[in-house]
Amino acid sequence: MARRPRLPAKPQPLPADVRLMRTGASVLFAFALLAFIGLLLTWALRAPLFTLRGVRVEGEVARNSVTTIRANAMPKLSGNFFSLDLAQAQEAFQSVPWVRRAAVQRVWPNRLAVRLEEHHVAAWWHQEDGDDKLVNVQGEVFEANPGDVEDENLPVLQGPEGSSASMLAMYRRLVPAFEAIGASIETLAMSARGSWRAELDSGAQVELGRGGEDEVMARVQAFVGTVPQLTARYERPLAYADLRHADGYALRLKGIGTAAPTAAAGRK
Repeated sequence: MARRPRLPAKPQPLPADVRLMRTGASVLFAFALLAFIGLLLTWALRAPLFTLRGVRVEGEVARNSVTTIRANAMPKLSGNFFSLDLAQAQEAFQSVPWVRRAAVQRVWPNRLAVRLEEHHVAAWWHQEDGDDKLVNVQGEVFEANPGDVEDENLPVLQGPEGSSASMLAMYRRLVPAFEAIGASIETLAMSARGSWRAELDSGAQVELGRGGEDEVMARVQAFVGTVPQLTARYERPLAYADLRHADGYALRLKGIGTAAPTAAAGRK
């Protein structure tokens, strides 16, 4: 008769005092580990090895020297390699005149790398209080030393706060239309009610009226398509034009006032 295999005996539970000792030992070890990590972090935050020693500046530095950028931004930085707030550092570098955007990275063990993008000026931004600012090619208003602007032919934009991007877009659409009659826009203004006005390099003023870009451009195209015939007929330069009429525009040449229908109105 075959003998049954003997089953292993069930392990006996540890006494309560032994379990308590093991639990206590585990807790103490965890606390000791956390304390060690805390001491390590404290050392890392205070160790001279990780104090920021330098900044490598890359990207666009046409408007500022590297020395100027460091002198303006570094006093605004606090902390070392580990504790430095990168968002705060980004703001510090972006506060430097002509800097539009800064990307900041840590470089082990005690340096920073900064890549800069500068503002590229597109126009002046005129304010009623006389504190003129600048508009970059993205349509953003920014402050800089006016003496740093070399381009003497920048247009002037004037409009409600927050309208700089839409005004720059309109200006770019209007430029080729007026170039077709040998004129350039020196000032483009938009009122609080959304009415557009352009002042040309000849001193002539053109009321463009209200509406979206396409609506305004339709009136301008009709105007530039017919006004050369009138200035040639009367041999007088343009002084003022009002395009806000439904079927044409009012016109004033130097010494002469008249009204002319648009091409579209003439076909009716």
